[in-house]
Amino acid sequence: MRGLVQTCPIQLIVGLGNPGDQYSRTRHNVGRWFVEALACWHHADWRLEKKFHGYVAELSREGGKVRLLAPSVFMNNSGDAVNALAQFYQIPSEAILIVHDDLDFPAGALKLKQGGGHGGHNGLRHIIACLSSGEFWRIRLGIGHPGHKDLVHDYVLHAPPVNDEASIRSAIDKGLDVLNPLLEGDFQLAMRQLHQTGE
Repeated sequence: MRGLVQTCPIQLIVGLGNPGDQYSRTRHNVGRWFVEALACWHHADWRLEKKFHGYVAELSREGGKVRLLAPSVFMNNSGDAVNALAQFYQIPSEAILIVHDDLDFPAGALKLKQGGGHGGHNGLRHIIACLSSGEFWRIRLGIGHPGHKDLVHDYVLHAPPVNDEASIRSAIDKGLDVLNPLLEGDFQLAMRQLHQTGE
């Protein structure tokens, strides 16, 4: 990673996933699990905002509002939602945190980084294209890998086994625990706290 530095505070947190009850428990929706848990923790209510192609909740902080976004479009069109909200509120890419599933890490791993490519993740691919930037922050939630690329599509669209889900939920709890420094822009502190929790 190119150095976690003090930067602008996070103003938008996006949990990637597919809409609909049939996808709600699938591996591809773990980013959405994160923002749902965050909203619940802060007793924030979701509302459908059609102009932003998603559900929006707000957290009130001393430095201003932090918006949560759960796109109501499918994963491959995630950029439509992210870009619409970011443009409306004039939120720069560096103040956006995208939470998404990651095949490169075992179930329950949680990694923080800024910038980079999409790594084959179609949600990230579309967000980068719509924002014309990949400089947003990411929380990468590990979901494990099925072992062969031909198995990936089916794998991400199914629910993880009970043990893996428990590991992912535990990782989400760790992510929520370090959210304050993330929201304040102190990513070095957030990373140190993640290491202290074993990540």
